[in-house]
Amino acid sequence: MSLLTEQIKASLIDKAIPEKAVFFPRFFKAGPGEYGEGDQFLGVTVPQQRKLAKTVFKEIDLDEVEELFHDVYHEVRLTAIYILVYRYQKSKNDLERKKLVDFYLSQLDYVNNWDLVDSSCHHILGHFYLHREKDIFFQLAETDHLWRQRVAMISSYYWIKKGFYNEALALAEKLISHPHDLIHKAVGWMLREVGNKDFEVEMGFLEKHYTTMPRTALRYAIEKFDPMLRKQLLEGKLE
Repeated sequence: MSLLTEQIKASLIDKAIPEKAVFFPRFFKAGPGEYGEGDQFLGVTVPQQRKLAKTVFKEIDLDEVEELFHDVYHEVRLTAIYILVYRYQKSKNDLERKKLVDFYLSQLDYVNNWDLVDSSCHHILGHFYLHREKDIFFQLAETDHLWRQRVAMISSYYWIKKGFYNEALALAEKLISHPHDLIHKAVGWMLREVGNKDFEVEMGFLEKHYTTMPRTALRYAIEKFDPMLRKQLLEGKLE
């Protein structure tokens, strides 16, 4: 590791809270057979990681960011995520942004839990591909890889916030029958965000799928609905 990456890791270790180091493996499902199996935790809070990332993101090289991405500790990888997001948000042109997008895509094997995905993909990929062809997201959705599929779905959050729903809904339709609960939650969350912007668009999707979509996805999607309408949808008896 470079001197800077060693310093970053040492700073995180210094901020570790033993109780959180015990709690995080349960919270992020790092036990045998769970989706985060084998992940290791220092016990550092997110605000501490963000604060550290903001102090170094301007000076650190991508080779050093890659070292952080490859670290065994979850918080070191998440700090790398924050560094990359801050670097992307401060980029001045598409050439710089494309370099960071390509780097992010090259590191997807290490974006390997839901918080790592949710803290990065819509800020980087969602932003960059807002007005570009989105084939890459459908390719990611078609992989047999949980985190790449979640990247595909959650990246649409940026488009939804900008009022573009078509690709988000198409990805939701592609992933709606996925077997994993974390994709159900991602699909439901993005549908809810669509509804926050345009209720009729979300309802149009739900009218086609509410009787067959996974219950977790449906519950997430209708969380903010009127109680009576929510009850009808959950009971499969939309009037």
